[in-house]
Amino acid sequence: MIIALATASAGDTTSKPDTSSHTETDSKPTPVEMAGYLLVPHEQLSENYDAGFSLYVSAWPLLDKYPGNRFQTGLFGTWMFAKTDRKRSMETYSDIEGGLGWWRDTRFATETPKFIMGGVAKSFSEWANGPGAGKGRDWSKPQGKYGIAQLSPHVVWPPDGLNLEQGTCGQLFGYGYLPLPLTDAKQTTAGADVPTGDQSWTLFLNTGNFKGPVAFFTPYFFSKPSVKEPSYSGMFLDSRPANPNKAIQMETQYIPAFQSTDSNGVTYARVAPTSFPRDAKGTSPVVHQVTAYTRAALWDSVQEWFGGGEPVDGTVNTAASQVHSFAPAGGSTWRLYPRATPKEDKRPIRWNAFATPVTLGPTTYGYRWDEQLTTETETEQGSLVTLPQYYRLDENTASNSEWVAVTPDEVPSDTGLADVEFVSPQRKPSEAYVTPDEPDSCWKTPGPSAGPFTTKLGDGSLLTYYWYRFADQPALLNADLSDAEREAMQTKVEKLHRTWKKDQEYLPPPSEGELANLDAGVLVTPPSGMEIGFVPIATRQEK
Repeated sequence: MIIALATASAGDTTSKPDTSSHTETDSKPTPVEMAGYLLVPHEQLSENYDAGFSLYVSAWPLLDKYPGNRFQTGLFGTWMFAKTDRKRSMETYSDIEGGLGWWRDTRFATETPKFIMGGVAKSFSEWANGPGAGKGRDWSKPQGKYGIAQLSPHVVWPPDGLNLEQGTCGQLFGYGYLPLPLTDAKQTTAGADVPTGDQSWTLFLNTGNFKGPVAFFTPYFFSKPSVKEPSYSGMFLDSRPANPNKAIQMETQYIPAFQSTDSNGVTYARVAPTSFPRDAKGTSPVVHQVTAYTRAALWDSVQEWFGGGEPVDGTVNTAASQVHSFAPAGGSTWRLYPRATPKEDKRPIRWNAFATPVTLGPTTYGYRWDEQLTTETETEQGSLVTLPQYYRLDENTASNSEWVAVTPDEVPSDTGLADVEFVSPQRKPSEAYVTPDEPDSCWKTPGPSAGPFTTKLGDGSLLTYYWYRFADQPALLNADLSDAEREAMQTKVEKLHRTWKKDQEYLPPPSEGELANLDAGVLVTPPSGMEIGFVPIATRQEK
């Protein structure tokens, strides 16, 4: 029996060539991988809808067993770029992406996905995944770990990613980003003659047990690279509106698989059991109600409120929005190949042989499946459809070969693929997430107002957190803000905390489907006297 295990150590994202040998007469299965994108075409909207978006995506366990830390895939999501006249390139790449999924640097992974915010500063110089979470683990080189500030007093953000309730299976996870005017625009940044805009792009969630804003990207996160390269100033999301017409895709970088060649020289492959959510009709809704907004949806009214006007309850104005419609189209770039295979030699999977894109109403996109090649699977958490595990490489021509799904009984026994078993690896204890502990660090001076507190999460980890005055949290002490600017933010946020409640609607609710829940362990209650103007900040996560 061949046991499929992860081969990379924790945190290792370096691609290593596959050194296993394989010939046409060798029936021993050798490791390969499946990767690519699932593409979701949708209606293009007017450029006026440039003040953020929201959407609902299905959350589910893509694989039945977590295969180790080489596993990296998002579920369906999007990429929000700033509007610009320049052609996008790696020199100007900066956006908000993230979403639900599993990543190679996830330390406490389970079969249930987690959520990260996934902001990218120019050319991937930094990235920010949540308060205290960013590129790398070295606090002497924060690289985005101070790029996101906590806003909600009701949710604490684990650095390993925001946990959903374990066993989530097909429920809708609602999220979106809208800008809030929490700071004023500045003409200088970090002492340089480059501007920083006034847009704090804020994550709003709509789940079964929490609704509302959670955290925001500081404007400085996006403008900071312009300090060294002033020619790029004013090009990023701190000051630019958002492109309303975003790609919607599912990005997969690694799913484990094996291939083997039979005695006749025909190559077959077996992929780890990969599933999609299944509804009562046997279809798989995966994306719902993708909405784009103008500034009248929230920004204008909040700005007027902060300027002395009437309070605003935070409900997004749907009259200033438009929902994208879907068509029953789309495709896949999923491919099967050994590691280190050149791009031109990676052979595609004939996705449309077993998956048909469908619209389940004008605002829901999903798939219908071939009943002969896919399998309906019932779990304790919900219903799934499992994709074909076996494929044959049909070599029509050297440049036009593709992997075609086959049934298990079509695979010759001499390939040995029937003996492959995909199991979760034995995992070494993961290194704890820690934060600076020096007395003069921004974590200690001025420091927290209460704590420490701990909460147990569904992934088995223990999260330690403190309560900080909003303006004194480490992210804002590293956001190129003066004391006066931080105090002005404190005043605004205290207004939000008094008025915006955790159990009201903010984003437009879904027109169908059940909402997913956050892990109960991330839901917290402020200590007495700290209900207004204080936020929870995680300082350690361990298992």
